[in-house]
Amino acid sequence: MRKTTVSSSSCYGSVLIFVCLFVSIRVYAGDYVPTDKYLLNCGANSKATDSGGREWTPDNNSKFLLATAESTTAEASEQASSVDTVPFMTARLFHSDFTYSIPLSPGHKFIRLYFYPSTYNNLNATNAIFSVTTGRYTLLKNFSAAQTTEALNYAYVLKEYSLNVVGDTLNITFSPSKKYPNTFAFVNGIEIVSMPDIYNTVDGQTMIVGTQTPFIVDNTTALEHVYRLNVGGSLISPSRDTGLYRSWYDDSPYIYGAAIGVTETAGPNMSIKYPTKMPTYVAPVEVYQTARSMGPNASVNLQYNLTWIFSIDSGFSYMVRLHFCEIADNITKINQRMFEIFIYNQTAETEADAAGWVGGNGIPVYKDYVVFVPTGVPQQDLWLALHPQTSLKSEYYDAILNGVEIFKISDVNGIACRQGRIQ
Repeated sequence: MRKTTVSSSSCYGSVLIFVCLFVSIRVYAGDYVPTDKYLLNCGANSKATDSGGREWTPDNNSKFLLATAESTTAEASEQASSVDTVPFMTARLFHSDFTYSIPLSPGHKFIRLYFYPSTYNNLNATNAIFSVTTGRYTLLKNFSAAQTTEALNYAYVLKEYSLNVVGDTLNITFSPSKKYPNTFAFVNGIEIVSMPDIYNTVDGQTMIVGTQTPFIVDNTTALEHVYRLNVGGSLISPSRDTGLYRSWYDDSPYIYGAAIGVTETAGPNMSIKYPTKMPTYVAPVEVYQTARSMGPNASVNLQYNLTWIFSIDSGFSYMVRLHFCEIADNITKINQRMFEIFIYNQTAETEADAAGWVGGNGIPVYKDYVVFVPTGVPQQDLWLALHPQTSLKSEYYDAILNGVEIFKISDVNGIACRQGRIQ
């Protein structure tokens, strides 16, 4: 089933021009090397190594704790089978505002906060309701790790943000809620890693879906990572990422219905060749070596959309980054496998073409889109759907996708969350 919404004017001619100009490619190279990298095992007394081989530094008696602030440390009362010892089995707890002050170089950083809602020092995790701020940005507001894990059926919560740090110090403040009695704040781990500026849209080419209006993500914008999927492939752990320590998850839990398409894997003779203007650390080569397509039967493909569903918070704009790489040996040129893309029930692309965009197979490309999700019920579903393009008579009525990243965009007030919302 295809969506009948009519999108903007055809980009087919511009694709042809782009293919003619695009000739430079390169084989993938080394990972990104961060300038700053902090792994703080909160509440711990000694260095420890996590399951991925990364060493975490204890925050006890560290230079990151302000001398005037009060806190306690504790061990988790129990350990779920899916929860690693590091950094989740120790925590630092706060009954009043508490700030970590971390010296670093200016620039873009990933901030990752780790929460395991166990019982600490006989304090029930359901009373842990708090906010987290850094600079002008509110990362969490009236956040409950216990409520979040229960709602999502997770054992722990990992929150990841991307923002630009101005100056030589990053302050992260945890504030117990004053709206409820007996509240406290806690954190199990804090990770801060320098990152390249790979999510900006200052070139003006990223449009709000359904309009011709560009959306700018720049140094004043904070992003919260919501989903990151290795479509058609398996989990890529942080240690196997491109030096940015991201996790890329299997996409199958998010596919809608029984029409799941088929997975594809690059053959032994298919080498992935990054374009010269695309940094190799944008996504691991493993993302581009696997994909999900609709399948070999054109008549079946025309009867359905290959669809993923993502639960998101209302009242925010979201950036959706889609990763593509044509890995079929027999698809090398424009209009062989062309398809339509729909995001949040709006047309994002009418002539998507993984091989046509870059002039061949085995060459990665990504596209960014922004959608606004209006206020209403606390959470809504964001649908991502692909359908074969038929008007241009493609050789194969099919579609392909290699990876998905979805980010919540901070609003004009620097708010990355809503009060009282499950985060």
